[in-house]
Amino acid sequence: MMYADRADAGRQLARALEGRLGPDALVLGVPRGGVVLAAEVADALGLELDVVIVRKIGAPGNPEYAIGALDEEGRVLGAQSALADDAYVQHAAEQGRSEIARRLAEYRGSRPAPAIAGREVVIVDDGIATGFTLRAAIESVRRRGALRVVVAAPVASAQAASDMRVAADEVIVLDEPDDFRAVGQFYRVFGQTADAEVVRILSEDRSRT
Repeated sequence: MMYADRADAGRQLARALEGRLGPDALVLGVPRGGVVLAAEVADALGLELDVVIVRKIGAPGNPEYAIGALDEEGRVLGAQSALADDAYVQHAAEQGRSEIARRLAEYRGSRPAPAIAGREVVIVDDGIATGFTLRAAIESVRRRGALRVVVAAPVASAQAASDMRVAADEVIVLDEPDDFRAVGQFYRVFGQTADAEVVRILSEDRSRT
């Protein structure tokens, strides 16, 4: 399956999620690209939108290939890999924590994080390659008391989708192609999403509430 862009993928995800979520469900996008899809889902289903900020730890020499991840509180998930030693992981983790803090300040400002305890939470991303970042997001919202965690993405590798089904209560993935190599191969337009776009989306959502 090929998507025109992230907005198109988000609309298709929203259709797949219709009737599966309660009226108080919280939609959390994974910045940056996942926020575009999450906004389409939240808008179509009339749900609250926010972000869950996680950061991948990339492999040495191949930063796009995740070997671990940091959650919003800076905890390290995974990173038990023959591809990197402890010193590399700790250095990458410190850099990641700084970036998480920067994004929290820019995306939320003085606005408090949304209430999660006792709620159904839908975590949305634009695709799942290894699943490390999403597993960090799942663990983060569970620690904050989420009642039920749903993961939603338009495309995923078969292994990552299988891992998500263990970690989450429900997984909505529209396509698990055998030829999966990278998330971007399933989008006609897959440019980087800027921080300013994330801030705009979140600001527009708050203005509607």
